[in-house]
Amino acid sequence: MNGTQITVVGNIVDDVVVKPTQNGDSRVAFRVGSTERYQDRETKQWVDGKKLFIGVVCWREQADNVAASLQKGDPVIVVGKLASHQYVRGEENRINFEITAQSVGPDLSRGSATFTKRRRMSGSSMPADADGLPAMYEDESYVAEGDPIGGELVGAGHASAQAG
Repeated sequence: MNGTQITVVGNIVDDVVVKPTQNGDSRVAFRVGSTERYQDRETKQWVDGKKLFIGVVCWREQADNVAASLQKGDPVIVVGKLASHQYVRGEENRINFEITAQSVGPDLSRGSATFTKRRRMSGSSMPADADGLPAMYEDESYVAEGDPIGGELVGAGHASAQAG
């Protein structure tokens, strides 16, 4: 499907709101604010420039992950499809812009995060642990050999960010 691809870097400016659809699909909506920064040539001070506030919508599993991971004030990077919605309020024509997110994540240039990958074991005959991971991942020596940076392999998915 064609569409206008956009990437926005900014902060979540509203609460992350969960709004399930009538058929039970998860839907999350929030707004991102992004402010241009530039250095004034005369004063050599950094100043705020133009501001952008734009709505973001996430669906299904991504919506669940965003709701569990991000909150108002978090620095984020959003990639998705840009769309406009025209409407009339009173007698005035208005337009609203919104991103349907393909990817959402914490902006790691402004803090650190811990990521937990969501793993699925559908249709597999491999034995799984209580978190649905292959049982062989429980052996720490396997994790250390299988993960070149020595991290952990864990179950349910979410990321938490700490701005710095």
